Amino acid sequence: QVQLVESGGGLVQPGGSLRLSCAASGFTFSRHAMTWVRQAPGKGLEWVSDINSGGEDTDYAYSVKGRLTIFRDNAKNTLYLEMNSLKPEDTAMYYCVKRSTGGDFDYWGQGTQVTVSS
Repeated sequence: QVQLVESGGGLVQPGGSLRLSCAASGFTFSRHAMTWVRQAPGKGLEWVSDINSGGEDTDYAYSVKGRLTIFRDNAKNTLYLEMNSLKPEDTAMYYCVKRSTGGDFDYWGQGTQVTVSS
């Protein structure tokens, strides 16, 4: 069965950095686009970033552009989110999402918490 397991979250000071990972299994990772989505406390889901199956094409929400970088290692079946210059408003649960061939968000990980605070 499809499994997505995020890791790498934690408490970091403003301006700090984190790298999130998402270990994928149960499907052919290299054939699917992937997405990061976040949910801040008391707020709805917010799309963060997309990457295509080969890793060549990426897209970012305006709020994170230039600070967060999505990339993947298809040999390791792992998706990443490099997070730099973190702000308190980046505090959220971050979810790794598998995209179906039709683009639907069909499987979600359990999430990893990122807290940016001094």
